[in-house]
Amino acid sequence: MSRSKQFHSPEGIAAPVGNGYTHAITAGGAIYVSGQIGMDPSGTIPEGFEAQARRAFENLDAVLAAAGASLSDIVKVTVLLVGLSDLAAYRSVRETYLPHLPASTLCVVESLAMPELLFEIEAIAVRD
Repeated sequence: MSRSKQFHSPEGIAAPVGNGYTHAITAGGAIYVSGQIGMDPSGTIPEGFEAQARRAFENLDAVLAAAGASLSDIVKVTVLLVGLSDLAAYRSVRETYLPHLPASTLCVVESLAMPELLFEIEAIAVRD
């Protein structure tokens, strides 16, 4: 049994903040994706929940692509919202990117790592 791991920090998305983590690790056939935020490659965070959520999903897609997978391979997500008032907007954005409805945990938190962040999503994907 192979115990190798592959680490993925693709170009085209912002580097991990503080260089303290890897965007994703492939191990044992699964891809574990760190929390993705609504930050573009230049480090800019758009204003508004929907813009941040869309950018985070685009970042998630790019990380999965670097690992040889896609959004349709996601089996589990954990979502962090800063405001419960953004729940309907999240569901609308999610339907665009994840029509297959993976297992999901949603948490409403007081704040994220940067005060301007409104959304974060992490995922586990399995390639068939």
